[in-house]
Amino acid sequence: MIRALILDLDNTIIDFVRLKRNAIDSGLSSMAEAGMIFDKEEAQKRIMEIYEEKGWEYQEVFNDFILETNNGILDYKFLASGIVGYRRAKEVSLVPYPQVTSTLFKLAKRGLKLGIVTDAPSREAWLRLCYLNLHNVFDEVVTSTDTGKLKPAPEPFKEILRRLQVSADEALMIGDWPERDMVGAAAVGMKSVFARYGDSFDTVDSGADYVIDDFNEILDIIDRENES
Repeated sequence: MIRALILDLDNTIIDFVRLKRNAIDSGLSSMAEAGMIFDKEEAQKRIMEIYEEKGWEYQEVFNDFILETNNGILDYKFLASGIVGYRRAKEVSLVPYPQVTSTLFKLAKRGLKLGIVTDAPSREAWLRLCYLNLHNVFDEVVTSTDTGKLKPAPEPFKEILRRLQVSADEALMIGDWPERDMVGAAAVGMKSVFARYGDSFDTVDSGADYVIDDFNEILDIIDRENES
């Protein structure tokens, strides 16, 4: 009997890759308008490299880029312009995938417990949920701040099960990253659902028990699991 649905946040509830690219593009455009000189294509590439080196939640990516590009001088006019441009585009791009909100409310009405396990830090995770107006939909949220571990380590998965007060065989995990979401769920005994709509790696074999292309397909999966 499935009593809980546990979700990843980025690229499962929101299109994080699209959000990040739009925000970076806007931030760079704002810096260029402020008078900073650089090749935009090369700048986009370098910003992405910094994120890959220091993590997608790194908060000083524009600082690093300006120092590298502006002869080691941190010009605060450029920095402020970039941050404002980034934040404005981020807010506009921060929307859930189609049918996520309506499906979550349907699940909640059915009495399912809803939880999140994310590698994002607590502040960033809750900011995203508040922007989406989903902060009161989820019963529990476990972030990397809470356990000090990243998926697929078992600690985040065990912690969300503990908080929701369900056993592993009573929960489904849905996520977009097989090596983290599917592997981590399987390690603690949870079945998993691969959110193919959020996949950015052209995954062929996710290792999940189920695969969905639209979020509302989770309703049929839960029905199937609870009928068996």
